[in-house]
Amino acid sequence: MSGGGPTAAPFDPVREREIRRWHDSGQAWDRWADSMADPADRLNRPLLAALALQPHHVLLDLASGAGEPAITAAKSMGPAQGSEGGRVLASDLVPAMLAGARRRGAGIDALSFLAADMTALPLGSASVDRISCRFGLMFVPDALGAAAEMRRVLRPGGIAALLCWGPQADNTLFRLLDDVLGGVPELAALFRFAEEGTLGRLFLDAGFSGVSETSLEQSVLADAAKPFWRPTLDMAFTPALARLPAQDRATLEDRITAAVAHETGADGKMPVHLHARLLVAHK
Repeated sequence: MSGGGPTAAPFDPVREREIRRWHDSGQAWDRWADSMADPADRLNRPLLAALALQPHHVLLDLASGAGEPAITAAKSMGPAQGSEGGRVLASDLVPAMLAGARRRGAGIDALSFLAADMTALPLGSASVDRISCRFGLMFVPDALGAAAEMRRVLRPGGIAALLCWGPQADNTLFRLLDDVLGGVPELAALFRFAEEGTLGRLFLDAGFSGVSETSLEQSVLADAAKPFWRPTLDMAFTPALARLPAQDRATLEDRITAAVAHETGADGKMPVHLHARLLVAHK
């Protein structure tokens, strides 16, 4: 995919299932986007720092969902200045996922939106300076094709920075909620690149010249008296919740509360750990 434009992505039943999944999840992501802004910022900062954005850059944010890190990046660029000004393209395969981004990003001049399949981007070759993707690549069946498309649309010297989840055991909320629900098959995709080195090898195979992969680990103490786990439950476990009879939702939440209490200290706080992998790839 070294030249020319993109080709249409062929029909893939796995891809179609993911489209349905994220279409159904869009409202939940929009509903929690504002209250999750602070946790999102803790992940945005190292991702955006790795991109070394300049005011004139064009940033393509893939799998933008409810709008991060695209909105944060666009705010830092200030008002657009015609063809010379920097801009951010917030993209997602599923238009319904961008509803929250459009709401939250209204009035930001440097921000625009694009429905896009990252394996067949509707952009010319060498047309963007930077690419970001926060927790999106894991869900793409043809991840190598997506990485190759990133390389195609990047200009020479361009940078792609991505976050993917590390091991499930190191991510407290995913582990706890999955245990309570009895194992959720769809959750496996989140940890597709959890093994150290898998992301780096993928981007080297896609033709990137320089690749680095580092662990990003964060921990907070959550107030066990509050349902701090509810955003993750609603956003990440939509398929499992859809299969659950409505009358069983309250029972599920009682079980989650009990599981949280089991891991809570005498101070009423529960340690919540996060482990992600940050990939930086240079064209």
